[in-house]
Amino acid sequence: MPPRAKFTKEEVIDAAMKIVETNGSENLTARMLGAELNSSTRPIFTVFDGMDDVLEEVYKRANAVYGRYINDGLKERLAFRGVGLSYIRFASEHPQLFRLLFMKERSRRPDAKNILRGIEEHYEQIMSSIVNEYGISDPVAEELYFDLWVFSHGIAVMTVTGVCKFSENRIEQMLTDVFTALLAKIKTESIND
Repeated sequence: MPPRAKFTKEEVIDAAMKIVETNGSENLTARMLGAELNSSTRPIFTVFDGMDDVLEEVYKRANAVYGRYINDGLKERLAFRGVGLSYIRFASEHPQLFRLLFMKERSRRPDAKNILRGIEEHYEQIMSSIVNEYGISDPVAEELYFDLWVFSHGIAVMTVTGVCKFSENRIEQMLTDVFTALLAKIKTESIND
């Protein structure tokens, strides 16, 4: 009969999340996790096969936290702007989770055209908000979304790495300015086509 688990999976994940939020995912080790739980490492492995499994659950939990931010953004009057602001707010309020989700080196580099489909679970909802709010076609919305995501991601990375600090008003103004310029460019191009 296997040993009875001293901790539940949820308790181990909670402790792992605390470590990642404080010290980053690269510092999530069995030893640190045991220390956080005031235990040896052995009880961890009665509920998980290995640390990769723990990190996978932390990733899922981090993604759920991120999802709440994006869902809040989608509820804004201007949903697409709300998503951009929420993305940056998530990075600011949860820098280590942002690093885990969006700043890890990847073995496979997807084509820029398909990156958002691969990393954003809310892709379809965000695309719908753009198409419905601004009355533009899917290909145009994809281009707009990608360009603004690159811009928002840059602000988020600068925030997380401490390169720059922006006020929320400044971020909102920058996103609005870039969005307005891109939308004007798209409309001009569609008139000329």
